Amino acid sequence: MKPVAPTEDNPCRPRHFKPASCGAMPVDGPEKQSLEMSRSRLLITGLLFSLAFLAIGLRLAEVMLLKDGEPRLVRAHQRAHVQTVRADIVDRNGVLLATTLDMPSLYANPKQVIDAKQAARQLTAVLPDLNREELLSKLTSDRSFVWIKRQLTPEQQFEVNKLGIPGLQFETEHRRLYPKGSVTSHVVGFAGIDNKGLAGIERGLDDQLTTSDEPVQLSLDLRLQYILKDEIAKQIQTFSAEGGMGMITDVNTGEILAMVSLPDFDPNDPGTATPERIFNRATLGTYEMGSVFKIFNTAMALDDHVTTMSGGYDATNPIHVGRFTIHDDHAQRRWLSVPEIFMYSSNIGSAKMALDAGIERQQDFLRKLGLLQTPAVEIREVGEPLVPRVWHQVNSMTIAYGHGISVSPLQMVAAVGAVVDGGVMHRATFLKRPDSERMGGTRVMSRQTSEEMRRLMRLVVEKGTGKFAAAPGYLVGGKTGTAEKVSGKGYARKELLSSFIGVFPINDPRYLIMVSVDEPHGVKSSAGYATGGWVAAPAVSRIVQRMAPIMGIPPVDEDSPEIRRALLVDYASSPGRKLAAD
Repeated sequence: MKPVAPTEDNPCRPRHFKPASCGAMPVDGPEKQSLEMSRSRLLITGLLFSLAFLAIGLRLAEVMLLKDGEPRLVRAHQRAHVQTVRADIVDRNGVLLATTLDMPSLYANPKQVIDAKQAARQLTAVLPDLNREELLSKLTSDRSFVWIKRQLTPEQQFEVNKLGIPGLQFETEHRRLYPKGSVTSHVVGFAGIDNKGLAGIERGLDDQLTTSDEPVQLSLDLRLQYILKDEIAKQIQTFSAEGGMGMITDVNTGEILAMVSLPDFDPNDPGTATPERIFNRATLGTYEMGSVFKIFNTAMALDDHVTTMSGGYDATNPIHVGRFTIHDDHAQRRWLSVPEIFMYSSNIGSAKMALDAGIERQQDFLRKLGLLQTPAVEIREVGEPLVPRVWHQVNSMTIAYGHGISVSPLQMVAAVGAVVDGGVMHRATFLKRPDSERMGGTRVMSRQTSEEMRRLMRLVVEKGTGKFAAAPGYLVGGKTGTAEKVSGKGYARKELLSSFIGVFPINDPRYLIMVSVDEPHGVKSSAGYATGGWVAAPAVSRIVQRMAPIMGIPPVDEDSPEIRRALLVDYASSPGRKLAAD
């Protein structure tokens, strides 16, 4: 039979016709060997492609999971700590107090460092704050990631790059910076290297700062902050004191316009500060404030009608209560009117006034002023007041003149603000209040009592213990306070806290200034005295004269009939004056 060629209708037809069908035709000989070889080649080629794809996949996984030998989990952990961008903090006029900048941080993969000893020597030459032994230990470890130094300056990054050391890399992190340094350190506070707020507003408003895109605007006025710090620092130096504190507030709103605690610290480098410098004396510290507390005692007696401006008490002799003796530092040894008790800062008259009021009435009044509970403000460094466990009669008498109870300066300024602002108390705040919230507050005493207390506070500056607080043209009123500091179970007679709280213009109060100097020592210019009238009052006078023009308060004629009538106190007709004349 002749061979049959394939046809279009049967293209699979073999060269030699076989009776079997086309799909079942056996292949023998060279064709079979060739087919088997093709199959092997296809399998090998497929296997090679699979291996290639596997290698590519592994490399992609390495790139995704490992970068320069650094575990992805480590990088994820590091991003969780450094990628939070905090909102700016500004003062009431928009001046920048805290911001965030991108900073390079240096890390290493020790497995890629060729010569660890040489690398350690070179790095410590350009980064001298590094410890060479600790650095060498890091560079010879079996880890794939170690931090070398966080948050370098651009100059430091440039110098490290010049070294050309293999295995070193930079990671961009966010660093918190404080352009005004120590000026606002205790208010603004600081954040840690991982941008977590650790003190001040940074800590107190940490959630808001990490979730808001808008700056946090404080009530602080940086101009007043500079003035307050400067004047307190002068008094600390002049009187060789341990430290000092002060505040300026808007009595109409409760806004804290300035707050200083000295010594202070640089929030850009808080790690170098001692605990004493970081401690906030103005809010966290609690103290027996001395005679400034007579503001509250007198206001209580007047508001509850225990006495009147024309009333008085016999201050001829000291009071003996058990082993305690209450005496006057500026003893007049006669009957004193209520204005005179305040003007001469009589402990005897104040104690008798408290006895007439009674313990329960005293407690209720101090509680209304927020002096018996911890204040709520935007920072967490706030001290808890120390009050007697059992409030005996002797406690009531000593509390009348500021002994036996410890409160913070923050509590003092809020309470005095209520006394002078028509009897309305505003919660202290470090945030700028919107205009819509400036008229709130809680009434804690009558308007008449507030007016009477303003007259008495003016009397202290005109004729009493606060004469050095006078600022001509600005109508300052206030109260001095000198307290012996608690030491063990008694008092250290030579360790004083000398204070003055001033308000101006006292006929229409707007601003309150408190200055306290811790452990001042008398000098020749103060005739050896270190009391509030000699130490703190002069600072308040200078602060008023410096800030009044800034705040737009013009000087007035203090002797004008209108002002004299508004501030008149008829203490000359008191029983004490008549008794002395007789």
